[in-house]
Amino acid sequence: MSHLRNLFHKPPGPQPISSAAPLAAVAEKIVTSASVATATPVLPEFPVEQAQVRPENRLVYYADPRSPAADRYRLLRMKLKTFWTAGKLKKLLITSPLAHDGKSTVVLNLATALAERGKRTVLVVEADLHHASLAEILRLKPWVGLADCLSDDATPPLSAIRRIEPLGWYLLPAGEPRKNATELLQTLGPVMEQLSPYFDWILIDSPPVIPLTDPISLLQHADASLLVVRAGRTPREAVEQTIELIGKKNTIGIVLNGMEARDHLYYQYYGGTSNRTMSEPILWRHF
Repeated sequence: MSHLRNLFHKPPGPQPISSAAPLAAVAEKIVTSASVATATPVLPEFPVEQAQVRPENRLVYYADPRSPAADRYRLLRMKLKTFWTAGKLKKLLITSPLAHDGKSTVVLNLATALAERGKRTVLVVEADLHHASLAEILRLKPWVGLADCLSDDATPPLSAIRRIEPLGWYLLPAGEPRKNATELLQTLGPVMEQLSPYFDWILIDSPPVIPLTDPISLLQHADASLLVVRAGRTPREAVEQTIELIGKKNTIGIVLNGMEARDHLYYQYYGGTSNRTMSEPILWRHF
């Protein structure tokens, strides 16, 4: 697993200034050097793709922002931002023990929440090269993606990124399915190094842990992992096995989704009906 590098280095000791050198020129040189040292890459103008947000997508954060489910994603964002502000978290691997645990739903909603309507730059890297689903869920037309970047050096990763509207974040899709998907993901390092300086957040959409070894190799390119489990569906044994494989120290928390509950106080506060059923709320457990 990658760690954030030390961004601050001890500057060299003061250099003697020739009395013949104009102070203005020396000051200009210092300012110019400092600007170069602290400059960050300018985010390119990526092509825009329009997503189709439909009820079956369960994109509650965008479609129903006043719902209890959307509020749970705000809570999750607040918890994660604590680590982001401290400089400990930027690249987050999102995975699950098994297929159909709701990982893709959490990725889509969390990316939309972290983007905060354009306040933050959020990139979703679709690293599930076996069964990619994000582009299909959003009804996006296919274009070159991560698999193409990993198998062809002539395809730079920045050229495969699109801005997804109206959700406000960026997507590097999986691309065409490949038979050697596991081997390709083992070469992800250089791609992540190229992408990391441009974005505030990078969410790595990973395959499930137990059927595949891909998430284990992907961990080395992330700062932490977030585990998604489905209430009433994911066996406890599968959760325990996943945490053992990933490592508790690498797991920042667990998101429990797929719960159906009635929150009378919430809807009374917002003037809605108390009989409304919450859709896909999430609960957070931090290790």
